[in-house]
Amino acid sequence: MTLAGVGGAFGGREDLSMQIHACLLALRTGKPVKIVYNRFESFFGHVHRHPAKLFYEHGATKDGKLTHMKCRIVLDGGAYASASPAVVGNASSLSVGPYVIDDVDIEAIALYTNNPPCGAMRGFGAVQACFAYEAQMDKLAKKLGMDPVEFRQKNAMEQGTIMPTGQPVDSPAPVAELLRRVKAMPMPPERQWESSEGADVRQLPGGLSNTTHGEGVVRGVGYAVGIKNVGFSEGFDDYSTAKVRMEVINGEPVATVHTAMAEVGQGGVTVHAQIARTELGVTQVTIHPADTQVGSAGSTSASRQTYVTGGAVKNACELVREQVLEIGRRKFGSYHPAWATAELLLEGGKVVTDGGEVLADLVDVLEGESVEVEEEWRHRPTEPFDLRTGQGNGHVQYSFAAHRAVVEVDTELGLVKVIELACAQDVGKALNPLSVIGQIQGGTIQGMGIAVMEEIVVDPKTAKVRNPSFTDYLLPTILDTPTIPVDVLELADEHAPYGLRGIGEAPTLSSTPAVLAAIRNATGLELDRTPVRPEHLTGTA
Repeated sequence: MTLAGVGGAFGGREDLSMQIHACLLALRTGKPVKIVYNRFESFFGHVHRHPAKLFYEHGATKDGKLTHMKCRIVLDGGAYASASPAVVGNASSLSVGPYVIDDVDIEAIALYTNNPPCGAMRGFGAVQACFAYEAQMDKLAKKLGMDPVEFRQKNAMEQGTIMPTGQPVDSPAPVAELLRRVKAMPMPPERQWESSEGADVRQLPGGLSNTTHGEGVVRGVGYAVGIKNVGFSEGFDDYSTAKVRMEVINGEPVATVHTAMAEVGQGGVTVHAQIARTELGVTQVTIHPADTQVGSAGSTSASRQTYVTGGAVKNACELVREQVLEIGRRKFGSYHPAWATAELLLEGGKVVTDGGEVLADLVDVLEGESVEVEEEWRHRPTEPFDLRTGQGNGHVQYSFAAHRAVVEVDTELGLVKVIELACAQDVGKALNPLSVIGQIQGGTIQGMGIAVMEEIVVDPKTAKVRNPSFTDYLLPTILDTPTIPVDVLELADEHAPYGLRGIGEAPTLSSTPAVLAAIRNATGLELDRTPVRPEHLTGTA
């Protein structure tokens, strides 16, 4: 199977829809088959995020130490099972959030309904849970008269914390530090819409609709932090394969990287080229079009591709490097004793010792020869959760992000303007810093959309989607996008290639409850659902 051009994706391509029909038609006709959904059909034919009802109870001592938590999570899976069992596993195992609570009682279920099918979407069960437990943290902090950030920090997990599933967190978990960093970021100026020439409506709730000039507008600030697993969990055989070839072309050493990874905008192809340049010391790297002739890379989901396919590329490059050095030993070892005695490295198209002494040019070493290695790479194993006790080492890695939302709300018209969504996130190692920022900002805005815009409206009688277009299903645009300052923390996970962490999902978790917390702070309302609509703010719901 060869990958054609693919647009952006957030889990929706993990499910089968038209693919089987296309394959059957191709087999029947012996010709290529193309099936296209229009936007209306896509809303009906593709899975959506699981709607959820979450019931939480928390207890704490007077000095702010969490004592117990009880929750029941009910997910609407729609008409088919799809990814519902795994979404339940994520929602339940991460339902406590990034906090230490010794006494927990967790129940999570997904139900078949006559609603549209639901499946994988960015955050995968952890989004719903984060919305609930972060709302609870604010309520508890208010009840105790504590600062909401300090309350969270007091109960924050850290490396060595035992999860409710019995699994120890064996890599950095800088939850308190992320909260400290995001709180310390400078606040955006007040009343930015005001100028000597009058109000700039673009900075006001309602924007260019010109519905208010600042009357009844109040500001709110809210915080949230979330925990997300990385990679496939619960005993899934999660692996990827990479083939790396090194040869001389037109007098220059060239590396070719071949994987089956689906590039859907996450920047994996760029990272693979970076890994090859780092490990092989070459400038020219060719990324072979992705196909399954090189084995499987699994799906581009679960924030896993840089971890597993990047790990496979790294390992393949290391083996290629060893073979290249062996060729050098064979060709030049008879008259250069350093080949046999020194640790050898590849740097800048040269073979050098660990002391920096140049032994040979790679062109000389590889002239008339080539090296090719295909390597399969797996992360450390996980195990299924025990369905009776809920225990098990179900996840390979955790990622953490914290947000501070600043909003302005017109309390008379029920309009919300998100002014800023500051984020602090631990990424382990930023292989491509620009792509890291892009992933964090993209996930942040998707979470904002959940908070104030995006909702599949289903007719309760017919179970049909009532808003199957981007006219009625609202997505954030650049006009809705606030400033998003990002503070990137790099605390390496020793179990991962280069110490990296999956990045793309964690910011989607915490941005949603941060926006809701800010709106609650501005209005004093409870607001226990998303998205927040104008009628929820004006009392007309």
